[in-house]
Amino acid sequence: MSKLIGIVDIETTGFLKNGGLIVEIGIVSLDIDTGKVQPVFSSVVKEDGFSERHLNEPYGWIFQNSDLTYDEVIKSPNLEDLLPQIQEICDSFEYGLTAFNKKFDFPFLKDRGLKFKELSCIMLRATPIVNLPPNFGYTEPKWPSVEEAWAYFFPERPYEEKHRALDDALHEAEIAYQ
Repeated sequence: MSKLIGIVDIETTGFLKNGGLIVEIGIVSLDIDTGKVQPVFSSVVKEDGFSERHLNEPYGWIFQNSDLTYDEVIKSPNLEDLLPQIQEICDSFEYGLTAFNKKFDFPFLKDRGLKFKELSCIMLRATPIVNLPPNFGYTEPKWPSVEEAWAYFFPERPYEEKHRALDDALHEAEIAYQ
C-alpha cells in the first residue's frame, strides 16, 4: 500500500498578519516509498474583500512576480465554496501534510478553518543538508529558498520558481522526497 503525504503551496496577496488573502492553492501527493508525485488540487481562488487595492503595496507582490493576473483571481471560484473539497483532500492524507515553508502557508489554511495532521517543514528539514552560509549575525545555516534547495538536490536540472501554487508544490515534493 502506498504511503502518501500531501504537499501544499499557496499564493497570497501578502502576509496573514497584514490582511493578505489566498489567491491560489496547489496540493500534490507524494508517495514517500517511490517518490511518485501526483497533482491532487489546483485552483486560483478569490476571497471576500479581494479588490484592486490588492494590486498595490503591500499586497501586489504576487502579481509582479508571477504570471498570475488580477483578472484570473476576479473570475475564480470563491475559496469558501472550495473549503469542503479541500478539507476532504486534507483528510485523505493519513500521514499528513507539509509545505516548503509551512510557517507561512499553514496559518493561512488554519485561519480559513482547515484541519490536518502536520508533518515537519520541508525547508527546515533541508536546511542542515543544503548547509548554506549563515545570514549576517547568525551562526546557523541560512534557510534555503526553494530554488537554492532545488539547485542543491538537482544541480543538472535548472529551475526558476514560478510562484504558481501547483508548479511550486510539484517541485517542493521532489525536494521533500530527497
